[in-house]
Amino acid sequence: MEQTYFRKGFGLRGAIAGALTADYHSRVVDAIRGAGYALRVGDLTFRLAGEFGFCYGVDRAVEYAYETRTKFPGKRTFLVGEIIHNPHVNHKLEAMGVQFLHRPDGGEFDFSAVTPADVVILPAFGVTVKDFARLRALGCVLVDTTCGSVLNVWKRVESYARDTFTALVHGKHYHEETKATSSQVNKYPGGRYVVVRDMNEARVVCDYIEGRGTRDGFIERFTEKMSPGFDPDRDLERVGVANQTTMLSGESLAIAAEIGKSMARRWGEAALAEHFRTFDTICSATQERQDAVLKLIAEPLDLMVVIGGYNSSNTTHLAAICQQKAPTYHIADATCIDSEGGSIRHRPVGEHAEMQKSHWLPDGPLTIGVTAGASTPNNKIGETIERIAALRGLSLDVP
Repeated sequence: MEQTYFRKGFGLRGAIAGALTADYHSRVVDAIRGAGYALRVGDLTFRLAGEFGFCYGVDRAVEYAYETRTKFPGKRTFLVGEIIHNPHVNHKLEAMGVQFLHRPDGGEFDFSAVTPADVVILPAFGVTVKDFARLRALGCVLVDTTCGSVLNVWKRVESYARDTFTALVHGKHYHEETKATSSQVNKYPGGRYVVVRDMNEARVVCDYIEGRGTRDGFIERFTEKMSPGFDPDRDLERVGVANQTTMLSGESLAIAAEIGKSMARRWGEAALAEHFRTFDTICSATQERQDAVLKLIAEPLDLMVVIGGYNSSNTTHLAAICQQKAPTYHIADATCIDSEGGSIRHRPVGEHAEMQKSHWLPDGPLTIGVTAGASTPNNKIGETIERIAALRGLSLDVP
């Protein structure tokens, strides 16, 4: 029988290396990294976080997508949603002939165009159990780029469902990864999940566990964030905590601790293991980038620039960390910086739309911190640094 499911790559890295370098490499970033993550140009000093940009999982997903086009040049190739949350990478794939399958808000992905003769790439976030089954039933070739860190969380959530624990997922209920993670409970009859966005929502769960709050109020609050038929009286007796891999690590750990305390008060310390489980499922790359930016902002900086897609969860969290210590500008890419008028288009922390700011770059000597989310290519980082330097009439002398 012909193999139709691939997860391991095709061994074509050599064939695509040139294209990847051309599309994503940056000599500017290489130079800054080689100079100890700092570069002085005129009266500007750029300091780059020690960990930034593409993580292993993103690297793998992008490489695998490029390999897929090389492996199946004559087949139509589709992608479920976006490969990662970076518009430039997705546009590159589109230019290579990859067609995107979209999911309307609140609806299902439309797979009607897919035939058994086609290839479908599954994104780094993964897909839901239901969507995977739908695609398998079509008989098409599936290339699965789901990140290994995400798969580790899935195994944890699946084990909760197997052992009749409700999966409490710290994440954004609308995010592709959280949708896919939550769906893992469906592998077992009676599997249940509830998604909490932050500590405020976690405390609503805690209140209910400890006998406060109303059933109707709880169901209304979490109506789009819990499994069908969720019964808080039944389904909050045994809870296992997991999280979207790109959330703020400290927040996830604090939420888990809060839930654990409530369960201990409700059931007693001696019985806690029967009612509560938790594991830190933040991915190492997310943690490393958060740690690196904390180290960077511990030193004096005049401002921070965070580069990455506005729908990238790990990028928005990096911006939130930076905002605590320095004026922070989260931009999609270098085109957000107006090299003529000196303004910047950025998305402020906590906002949902871009804003324009004039005179954002103060006069005089400046130390500018730079970091980027795990889905941001190096060339977009380098272009941003070059454009900031150009605002002062400076050019980077990079070999």
